Amino acid sequence: MSKPVQIIDLFSGPGGLGEGFSSCKRNDGSRAYEIAVSIEKDRAAHKTLLLRAFLRQFDEFPPEYYSWIAGRHECPDWKQLYPRQWSTAENEALCAELGRSDTADMLSERIRETKRMAGNGTLLIGGPPCQAYSLAGRSRNAGIRNYKPKDDDRHFLYREYCRVLNELHPAVFVMENVKGMLSSSVEGLAIFEQVVSDLEHAGPGYKLLSLSADLQSDDKPEPKDFVIRAEEYGVPQARHRVIIVGIRLDIAANFTPRLRRQNTDVHVKDMLTGLPRLRSGLSKRDDEYAWHDAVISATEKIGQITREYPGDNIVGFQEELKRVEKQLLATSRAGRSSHLRNPVSKRLEPELAAFLDDPKLFGVSCHETRGHMPTDIARYIYASCFARAEKLSPRSHQFPDILAPNHKNWKTGKFNDRFRVQVGVAPASTVTSHISKDGHFFIHPDPTQCRSLTVREAARLQTFPDNYHFMGNRTEQFVQVGNAVPPFLAWQIAQVLLPIFDNL
Repeated sequence: MSKPVQIIDLFSGPGGLGEGFSSCKRNDGSRAYEIAVSIEKDRAAHKTLLLRAFLRQFDEFPPEYYSWIAGRHECPDWKQLYPRQWSTAENEALCAELGRSDTADMLSERIRETKRMAGNGTLLIGGPPCQAYSLAGRSRNAGIRNYKPKDDDRHFLYREYCRVLNELHPAVFVMENVKGMLSSSVEGLAIFEQVVSDLEHAGPGYKLLSLSADLQSDDKPEPKDFVIRAEEYGVPQARHRVIIVGIRLDIAANFTPRLRRQNTDVHVKDMLTGLPRLRSGLSKRDDEYAWHDAVISATEKIGQITREYPGDNIVGFQEELKRVEKQLLATSRAGRSSHLRNPVSKRLEPELAAFLDDPKLFGVSCHETRGHMPTDIARYIYASCFARAEKLSPRSHQFPDILAPNHKNWKTGKFNDRFRVQVGVAPASTVTSHISKDGHFFIHPDPTQCRSLTVREAARLQTFPDNYHFMGNRTEQFVQVGNAVPPFLAWQIAQVLLPIFDNL
């Protein structure tokens, strides 16, 4: 039996990349990869990372874990119950800030330990923080008085990744980042060109590969070739990210790993199947009766829309609105949270269904709705009914005036998708950390629920297994989910890279 490949995971977040690689098995059922060290500075994300590191110490998760996430009792004291496994997890998942000298010294010692244990069989993974590269982040930075990109350390944290490459000399590395990295620059210097050069010349030298472009082995990838469109690989989300794979030059000649594209998209409604229906909450004076009255008022207002309806299928829209009214009482009694869970959709591809599922799971966590203002609930009902009828989410000019928010830029087109429904018969839009703010970009496709997505639903769209619990408060959980790499995509990457290690 081959030893697991030893992974050092930088800028780990809640562990999306690490989960995908850790879930990859060899044909004999043994674990193909094992995380030696993971590092994350955010405390809530680190707690999630630590919990998952603890659970990976078991062939089968402890029964106390399943009953806890099903809501049957408070979180156990894992250190007291399983001291050896908890200690191992604490040694693996570290809460530290990369770029600091003390972290660098500590990590250098761990790198030496990993090399002594694994020799050639090491892998470096991670995604340096993307706020400075993303289009949204650059827009925010432009509004900051006296902001100077050259003084923003986030532009250059990838160099910490390169520093580890120079020390570890892994057989392979995987770096993930946002598409905005391709167009980001500092004082005229194109960031991506510098990143590529630094990665190629790190350590003994690396050949950089695209996992998605149809290139010959001798072709040098263009910047756009490193962009992976997650929806093409079984992820129910139009998430387009830069993923660079590097193979050490002394072993690179015989390998051209490629991800296998899926023939069909995975739809939002199929991904959310099995999670119980919930009503939204009201931001003030919330109870099922007040909610019932608020939704009745909203449907009556929406029912006045006839000539002003901007779509092509007003009959379908009106039928959806009637369905909301009929199911109103049942929805109001559904409650705002639930740990119940039914089987995942049979329409999912078997590999994805198996990745999400856990036969021992009898309840899920993080499935609780937010409170909304009654005016927003009306917009949610309208938008989701519109999406059911027209198969697309309405833009601002497609909202009737009686539902228009009091925003100065509502009609300017600057924020024309301020309220965005995740259309049930298509992949979701990109799940980002912005979901932690107000949920307007992530409206549930079922108009009878008239709400934004829960953390659990967002995690489903990110392909986290249903037994994956996120620590922290709800805002922190949303941020973790939005910032993560989809684990199912990471699992596929792990599979196509495994032959490299098996042939070392």
